[in-house]
Amino acid sequence: MSIQISAAFDSGNIRVVAIEGDRVDCEIVLDHQSDFFQWFHFRVAGAKGRTLTFRILNAASSAYPFGWPGYKARWSADRESWRMTDTDYAGGILSFTHHFQTDIAWFAYFAPYSMERHHDLVSRIALAEGVTHRQLGETLDGQPIDCLVVGEGPKQVWLYARQHPGESMAEWWMEGALEFLTDEDNAVAQALRSKATFHCVPNMNPDGSRRGHLRTNAAGVNLNREWHTPTPERSPEVLAVRNRMDETGVHFAMDVHGDEAIPANFLAGFEGIPSWTDALGEKFYEFGRRLAAHTPDFQTELGYDKAPPGKANLSMSTNQLAERFGAVSMTLEMPFKDHDANADPEFGWSPIRSKLLAHACLETLAGMIDTL
Repeated sequence: MSIQISAAFDSGNIRVVAIEGDRVDCEIVLDHQSDFFQWFHFRVAGAKGRTLTFRILNAASSAYPFGWPGYKARWSADRESWRMTDTDYAGGILSFTHHFQTDIAWFAYFAPYSMERHHDLVSRIALAEGVTHRQLGETLDGQPIDCLVVGEGPKQVWLYARQHPGESMAEWWMEGALEFLTDEDNAVAQALRSKATFHCVPNMNPDGSRRGHLRTNAAGVNLNREWHTPTPERSPEVLAVRNRMDETGVHFAMDVHGDEAIPANFLAGFEGIPSWTDALGEKFYEFGRRLAAHTPDFQTELGYDKAPPGKANLSMSTNQLAERFGAVSMTLEMPFKDHDANADPEFGWSPIRSKLLAHACLETLAGMIDTL
């Protein structure tokens, strides 16, 4: 049987260039109307008993080629467990080899989070006691922008993920957060719900997610550069969410992402906004210190450079929300690689660890909610 390779499914992305013997040459397809690309997701059939080497020929031209060294591709036979496979980056080509013991195997940049799973999550959580579902708007492709509201307290907390659709670990984190908040046997969650109202947007970019994009929506727009002036034509997703935030106000916000290069979990704050105060900034720093003390899967040494005074980019959500609402606002970044200080040689950074980090974040927030 000949090898059959497909990406014609939800979040699929690959283009086969050539198959020569046991070598498969391929390319990642660019986001629609954009130069961004790095996310790949495809399945291989007809290779049982063979050992194939896959080469991504255009890896050097991807959005973040500096993220490839030290990275390991993920594979799965059942689409439930995603393991790392030995991966090499040399001469601008990303390559990985796999011995097929099954009829079908799947490969991806990170464990995918499908739109079907998204709808399962939204429906399941919406049925939980005390949860209200709101459709905030529609995407350019006509998909719903879902928001799940949990709790009845006066503090307004916004959790939102996957502005960049290829960062699928972000929705795994959201699944963990929503399960934590709706656990009726969890005393910490009960206390949080009594003190805060949580507005949770599990997927800010359904179109990019379904299309197999790395970073943009159906119009090729990076949503996390639209928060100053979102429009229905370019960024209806941001417009719908920000409009609702204007109605509720925001005391605490977390924008959940994935980072291609840094092998650690870290936070980015709102340094450099025009209305920066040391008192507000200290609340952000204190959250990070407490989270690092709470779990070995978080650290404060590695991260992004801070913006100098007055130079914050207000088109990014974390900066915009801190400036707009005086919110304790932050971006959580999780690795495509592994959390090297607490590494897992088989699975690397994974869906379950993303979900557990969400629990740790909410447990940390519980200790600070009264100070917001």
